[in-house]
Amino acid sequence: MNGRPAVLLDRDGTLTEPRHYPSSPAELVLQPGIGAPLRGLRQLGVALVVVTNQSGLARGLFTPQDLDAMHRHLRSRLRALGVWLDGIYHCPHHPDGTVPELAVRCRCRKPGPGLLLRAAEDLHLDLARSWMVGDFASDVGAGRRAGCRTALVGPAAADPDPDSPAPDLRAPTTARALELIAGAFGGTP
Repeated sequence: MNGRPAVLLDRDGTLTEPRHYPSSPAELVLQPGIGAPLRGLRQLGVALVVVTNQSGLARGLFTPQDLDAMHRHLRSRLRALGVWLDGIYHCPHHPDGTVPELAVRCRCRKPGPGLLLRAAEDLHLDLARSWMVGDFASDVGAGRRAGCRTALVGPAAADPDPDSPAPDLRAPTTARALELIAGAFGGTP
């Protein structure tokens, strides 16, 4: 596929600090040090896209309007750092949900590649030249299934699970992973 490369980022625990089912904008706190590497990737022509499982919708923990408010806040916080996102894609489903229309098995929930494939189609991305960055094996699995290179960040990167798909890159922080990915794109790490 012809298109531009992207860095596809998980939200909770990757782009933002880990929180258990955040449901308000104030709970989305950006990871430290991510502004400069995200700006550097943009300067290299790399698209920045958030792909996030949001089973809290299926579990009835927050509403679509709450999620929209959180994502407006996230975009605002990133803009304050000079960073613009090309898109935010979320999966609202979970088979164990309490909201009947969302309590389904789907193709978009990571580790399925659906969110990444939809972003690629909508934004004309070249997934073979892209990276999926996340803090769980499901992020790595989604990236692999979509044909991306993958980076695992945070505690999971330091404690490999032999039963999970191996990422192309492990880093203790999202900022460090983004610096190394920028280097892979030809930028200065």
